[in-house]
Amino acid sequence: MRVVNIGLCGLGTVGSGVFNVLARNSSDINARSNCQIKVAQVGCRRDNSSCDLTAVDVTRDIFDVANNPDIDVVVELIGGTTVAFDLVMTALKNGKHVITANKALIADHGSAIFSEAESRGLIVAYEAAVAGGIPIVKALREGLSGNRINWLAGIINGTTNFILSEMDSKGREFSDVLSEAQEKGYAEADPTFDVEGIDAAHKLVILASIAFGIPLSLDGIFTAGITQLEPQDVAYARELGYSIKHLGMARQTEAGVELRVHPTLVPERSLIAGVNGVSNAVMVNADAVGTTLFYGPGAGAEPTASSVIADVVDVARLMNSNADSWVPALGRISSELKEQTLLNIQDVETGFYIRFSALDQPGVLSNVTKIMGDAGISIEAIIQREQPAGESYVNVIILTNVTKEKCLDEAVERIELLDTVRGQVNFIRVEYLDQH
Repeated sequence: MRVVNIGLCGLGTVGSGVFNVLARNSSDINARSNCQIKVAQVGCRRDNSSCDLTAVDVTRDIFDVANNPDIDVVVELIGGTTVAFDLVMTALKNGKHVITANKALIADHGSAIFSEAESRGLIVAYEAAVAGGIPIVKALREGLSGNRINWLAGIINGTTNFILSEMDSKGREFSDVLSEAQEKGYAEADPTFDVEGIDAAHKLVILASIAFGIPLSLDGIFTAGITQLEPQDVAYARELGYSIKHLGMARQTEAGVELRVHPTLVPERSLIAGVNGVSNAVMVNADAVGTTLFYGPGAGAEPTASSVIADVVDVARLMNSNADSWVPALGRISSELKEQTLLNIQDVETGFYIRFSALDQPGVLSNVTKIMGDAGISIEAIIQREQPAGESYVNVIILTNVTKEKCLDEAVERIELLDTVRGQVNFIRVEYLDQH
């Protein structure tokens, strides 16, 4: 068997998982790749007590790995974008294939990285960058390669899914569940990246680039987090037969491409509504196969290591093959696709869940429904709660049919001006994924 020397950069949660799974399953991995895959060097700031490094060359300078002439493949697991980008570019310039689990790196710098790799006939693999242990990148790139992708929708951040699952099943407050998520290690001390949708946006950009052949760019993607959701909205959604999920949505339309991340009402009967806890799931709708669901753990040492090692095996198999088809370089994206319009959120069509506080008196609802009718919005359902003792205002919940967001914004602005309505109008988008 040919020996393939791996240089592993980073020995944290994922890095240690990769090291240990490679050691534990070496015979199976070698058989499947028809190579002897060997971790020849590890670059890390400090050792990890869970890894036996006695037979491995260890360096505290990760760039030693990228510059080591004996290393065939550099596995970047250090995180961040600045140093990681320099490391990856150094590895490529030294003729080494690269594997990364770094979604921010691919989303922010993927175009430059892929261009460099293509110019040198090298492979850049990044299965673990999206949805942890779920092989969604390979599914889109290979398993569904004969299809035209119509849309994809994903629960692609375990932290937000855990929080929403707890709010839904137990009626808990956002802040309370967030604290528990931090205690359990599901959320960082600063959870902004997760709860504001930034992490999901990075992942969605990668999936959309593969699905639709568009450049990697965060420009124009609509992103909203879950920090403003209240338990009453989760409860009302359930009463209407929906669950609230934080979704990344990418859809190809005649007008352009939708890219958006936000809380979304989905019917409780839908496949994706049953994905709870820290699990991830991605639904893909394509012209030939129809709708498929890819489900599994979206994070964790060994699930993510599973995806990293799958890339290691692929690279080992293809090291003597032409790597061009494995590098989604911009040079091979057709000019037609490059020039596609990225839709503004105002032009996106969805259903809407709307909640506001109104005086409990005759004529209030008729004024609201007239405003919505004038804006071309069709109403599917209305719920009016009984007013609490001593309170003259009640909660009104309206579920609309599909309409453009700019029509909804126009209606909301007029409703908020009514003397009989108190405070702002809250709304959440609704998707009927299994029906498209």
